[in-house]
Amino acid sequence: MAIVGIIANPASGKDIRRLVAHGSVFDNNEKVNIVRRVLLGLEATGVEKVLFMPDYFGIGPKALNGIKTSMAVEFLDMPVMADQKDSIRAARLMEEAGARCIIVLGGDGTNRAVAKGTTAIPFMPISTGTNNVFPFMIEGTIAGLAAGVVAVGAVPVEEATVQTHRLDVILDGHPVDLALVDVVVYDALFIGARAIWEMEKVREVVLARALPGNIGLSSLGGCLHCAQLDPEHGAYIRLGREKGLRLSAPVAPGDIEQVNITEFRLLKVGDEVEIAFKPSVLALDGEREVEVRPGQDIRIRLSDRGPRVIDVGRTLGKAARVGFFTDMDERLQASCLLMALGICRTPCI
Repeated sequence: MAIVGIIANPASGKDIRRLVAHGSVFDNNEKVNIVRRVLLGLEATGVEKVLFMPDYFGIGPKALNGIKTSMAVEFLDMPVMADQKDSIRAARLMEEAGARCIIVLGGDGTNRAVAKGTTAIPFMPISTGTNNVFPFMIEGTIAGLAAGVVAVGAVPVEEATVQTHRLDVILDGHPVDLALVDVVVYDALFIGARAIWEMEKVREVVLARALPGNIGLSSLGGCLHCAQLDPEHGAYIRLGREKGLRLSAPVAPGDIEQVNITEFRLLKVGDEVEIAFKPSVLALDGEREVEVRPGQDIRIRLSDRGPRVIDVGRTLGKAARVGFFTDMDERLQASCLLMALGICRTPCI
């Protein structure tokens, strides 16, 4: 059965960076609209069942209101705690139920929580947060079509998706957490407000990805020029007051900061970075999560076991090439459909 899971975070797009930077508030009613369009896209591809994570706002029920669907819709039987544990639990339940794809509405933090639940199912991440690097802005209908194409098996997962990296947090030899984009070593004793915005307190940054066009702390790597820095490599950056390289980077919406880079190191899969600054707090994908005490051995390892992410353009392109969106018989599938039907007036060169 072609099953798709939907995890929509009602809390994404609302953190303190609306006060300390110029981030927009992402309204939950707009998430409802996006999910409604996602559902219509899924149905058009032949998806048979949708699993929803329940949430305190009721994004799923409100999205279903006003549309008719032939798909079976089920809300997971789980308590709503209104924190990241909901996304973790929902992802695990969706994997157990046989979901072939999970559509995630949220930011980097939401996708990180889902990845803590499962990385065995392809993600279709829709950005509804702040400083997002892992998810991307995409129209809900198109996201639903791409996820549906994968769920019904029209395009093989290996051809439709991209394997992403992740950063494993290793405490005293044991994995305790992960990040999909970056781990930031922050000069603080306690977690407090989860978002980070005081750049003078950022001491070290470990990046799973560092591409031009990123925003947030990963932009520190994106704005540096290193000929070998590509999607297959991560990076380690140390900041300080000693002599180094002055760099301007967009660390938050509307906030371009100057920082002083004192050390840069390229990372390949399997490389580990030992965190030197202690005591400190580790921010994972933009949110403070782990308190580091003196005497603890804390390391960050670059891994290639992140979730597979649907490449929308590639997926829909391959679906079009096999005639998924057209009514065509087997006789025509081996040739150019337009030429075979006499529609095309421009022969292929």
